[in-house]
Amino acid sequence: MTMDFLAEYDAAPDVEKYPLVRKWIKTNPLPFFKQLRAERPILVTPECTLLARSSDVRDCLQMPTIFSVDLYKSKMGVTDDNPGYLMAHDDDALHYREKSIMQSMLNRDDIPRIKKLISDTSKKILDDADGQIEIVNNYCRMVPVILVQKYFGFDGIEPEALFKWSYWNQYNTFYNQPFDLNPKDKHDHIVQRHEECTAELTEYLKAMILRKLFAVNVKDRVLKPALKIKNAVRGLIGKEPDVHEDDIVTRMLRSSFPDEVDFPLIRLGRNVGGLLIGTVETTSKAAAQVIHFFLERPELLAQAKAASLLEDTDEIESLVWEALRFVPIGAYMFRQVAQDYIIAEGTEHETSLKKGTTVLALTQSAMFDECAYKNADEFNKDRNWYNNFTYGFGAHDCLGKYIGMAMLPEMVRQVLALDGVHAVSAMDFKDGPFPEHYELVWNK
Repeated sequence: MTMDFLAEYDAAPDVEKYPLVRKWIKTNPLPFFKQLRAERPILVTPECTLLARSSDVRDCLQMPTIFSVDLYKSKMGVTDDNPGYLMAHDDDALHYREKSIMQSMLNRDDIPRIKKLISDTSKKILDDADGQIEIVNNYCRMVPVILVQKYFGFDGIEPEALFKWSYWNQYNTFYNQPFDLNPKDKHDHIVQRHEECTAELTEYLKAMILRKLFAVNVKDRVLKPALKIKNAVRGLIGKEPDVHEDDIVTRMLRSSFPDEVDFPLIRLGRNVGGLLIGTVETTSKAAAQVIHFFLERPELLAQAKAASLLEDTDEIESLVWEALRFVPIGAYMFRQVAQDYIIAEGTEHETSLKKGTTVLALTQSAMFDECAYKNADEFNKDRNWYNNFTYGFGAHDCLGKYIGMAMLPEMVRQVLALDGVHAVSAMDFKDGPFPEHYELVWNK
């Protein structure tokens, strides 16, 4: 029998309404969202307003000065004296400038190099595991951490510190908002851990950037000219000597920005920190959930395993993106209304939103809207990527999405290609927002 979520919601006392919504989003999202889209596409709760249809979600996410990220500000260090991280800014000069700079540094031409790094790293971890692994901590978190170390340039630090810094920053910003309904003691603990990790990360970044800046100056001003002279004497003019490691931090330090661009070293450091925070825990959660999704569905596992054994990765990539409709890293993106606004104006469900209203744009619901995908409830790998919200939408889409699009399917592919791979434990979230434990075995 189909559950009538809205009947139960309407009958509940006001104090119980939003907790019911939270429960359904966590435990039964797709049927709940389906009823919302059909009967109440904009649900106004005592705590926040939910948008369920694809058209309204898109409108919300593509109008950043109306639906703002102001709720990020206190989590991302924004004060009167400190602009914080670019993600805490909407359509302003800082966001436009710094996202553009970072996109140029994360050169899409690097994708073959990234794919090889992920492939080699994933294979080595699995080979060394010798037929058994706790996949979350030893693989799903470890692979992106190694990318952070080798490609982004976070060297001279143990992986455990990088795990921790990404984890608590993600937890506090995206899972410790008022509408998450965390008890006060839990909320305060998350904030404390976040502050401790931010202080540790800041000290590490200062030392790491200064060390790399010194190395860049020595190599560019002394070693490189000397090697050019040496090579010229040897008749090797035209071959540029490789005198530096190419990681993103070094690449940024080797770049020269005029004062008018307003990208001093302190802003460089802030953006470098964002690379770590946005990479590890998001990738880990997505990879673990997709692996779990296929291992729990034998009919799809056979298809995904066959695709994982192909040299051409297009099919496994399509399967991964489709799986992420069903198990996204988040069911929604949250925004705060910056001015009074009528959403879905002119439709039967138009709704007036007051300034300061918290809005949950239900991106998972949008990916199951029949206006976006035909037969949306079915698993179909041959879907149009452009209606997929896995990496966000609009001005705040993921800065590193092309890295993620190279990394995530390869991580999944390497696991599913293992002979006889299967789970020997449930996937345990340990009452938190992230997968924490999942045991796999396979034939050696």
